[in-house]
Amino acid sequence: MKIQEKRALSFKGSELDRWSRLVKRRKKIKHAREVVRISFATMIAGCFAVLFLMPIILTITNSFMSASEISANYGQVFATTDTGGKVYISEKVNLKFIPDMVSFSQYITVLLKSPEYLFKFWNSVILVVPIVAFQLLVAMGAAYGFTRYRGRIKEIIFFIYIILMLMPYQVTLVPNYLVADWLHTLNTNWAIWLPGIFSPFAVYLLTKYMRRIPVSVMEAAQIDGAGEWQIFRKICMPLCKGAMCSVAILIFIDYWNMVEQPLILLTDQEKHPLSVFLSKINSGEIGLAFAVATIYMVPPILVFLYGEDYLVEGITYQGGIKG
Repeated sequence: MKIQEKRALSFKGSELDRWSRLVKRRKKIKHAREVVRISFATMIAGCFAVLFLMPIILTITNSFMSASEISANYGQVFATTDTGGKVYISEKVNLKFIPDMVSFSQYITVLLKSPEYLFKFWNSVILVVPIVAFQLLVAMGAAYGFTRYRGRIKEIIFFIYIILMLMPYQVTLVPNYLVADWLHTLNTNWAIWLPGIFSPFAVYLLTKYMRRIPVSVMEAAQIDGAGEWQIFRKICMPLCKGAMCSVAILIFIDYWNMVEQPLILLTDQEKHPLSVFLSKINSGEIGLAFAVATIYMVPPILVFLYGEDYLVEGITYQGGIKG
């Protein structure tokens, strides 16, 4: 019996060893497949990242070319006929990432010799910064109202906000023009500020975010004697800090690149922002295009880098209280 028991135990031991080796082999195969899958996904993401970054890199590197070199490489792209029509490109365009000779002449022209571009840059700042600041103030108040007080009428108003937000700006451009004409604000900064400050975009996002805050938190504050202003200032605003930064970044980038609004509502070209100049680069000096575009990219990049953590927090935050 002892011999049979030993044989049975040895058989069971060999079976366990075989199963353990089989499990280890399956784990190795699964791990190898996971590594291959992650590597493949990383390669695809890297390819897309390179494709997205190529225009930015091309703009920055070409900004250090001389005007003659840029005209030689891309002159036929922007060339026009005597009647204003486009010229057929018969030759291959020479895309160059490395200039033959590094030159700072374009930056010297933009920053020192031609103050027109700096004026347009500051026009962009003057138009965008008040919109970002006051749209956040208006949106926070409206979002708090939509969050705290529910009712059929307010739900209808909020639905109208959503409809207005879904409409392209070109649809509301004519009504904005008529209202600006009625208010006598055409060709003034108010024609840009007022539609931007009362835009429904920030109201919608902040309302959806603020409604994630548990009602029990606000009710507990009311029981402790807090008023509406204290609830708004000490509970809603701190908890919505990430959402406010996210919305501010999106608003800044959106209005920093606006073209249609100043073209229609500002008839004086001296009041146009730098984005309008970049949209009309075909009729401007090609040699300065890359330098102006590089300078114009700096504020959005800095705003994004500074508020990246807040942007991620505003998108991923799911609750009213953090543990």
